[in-house]
Amino acid sequence: MIVTTTDNIQNQEISSYLGVVTAEVIYGTNALRDFFAGIRDMFGGRTGSYEKVFEKAQLEAIEELKKRAIKLNADAVIGIKVDTGTINVDQEGVLLLVTATGTAVSLQ
Repeated sequence: MIVTTTDNIQNQEISSYLGVVTAEVIYGTNALRDFFAGIRDMFGGRTGSYEKVFEKAQLEAIEELKKRAIKLNADAVIGIKVDTGTINVDQEGVLLLVTATGTAVSLQ
């Protein structure tokens, strides 16, 4: 399965567009990770634990995108865009959201 952020694939011709595919990955936050992230906020610097969570979530979202494209008998997903965000659950709880979107296509 070819996945790309571009609208075409070099040396390949698209025979049909099968539709938009999306995948979502949601992670709950962690009290210990939040504590150390808060310390980083006070003193500055990168928050490695959250960077790892977002990196893992992005990879999982793209893998899920591939699975959903395969169900459409696609050969590739083009124009992939990955977005990140948060969902507020209550006054203190936040979920981390990663969404991947692209167009499933068949190649000649």
